[in-house]
Amino acid sequence: MQQIGKMLIAAGLVIALAGVVLLLAGRFNLPFGNLPGDITYQKKNLTVFAPFGTMLLISVIITLILNILSRWKH
Repeated sequence: MQQIGKMLIAAGLVIALAGVVLLLAGRFNLPFGNLPGDITYQKKNLTVFAPFGTMLLISVIITLILNILSRWKH
């Protein structure tokens, strides 16, 4: 049970950190959601937004951070 509790606390901290990063990104006008590769399709009463460029950038950043932490841990 202690291991599950630790994992839940860690997940909560990660989610809180992601929220802070998103708030700061909005405050500093970072172009998340407006990068090349982000697709927006608009019709009369339908809007479809597919942020492929943003997802790719965030994936690369998270992969680099996790690789650095993994190497630092061992």
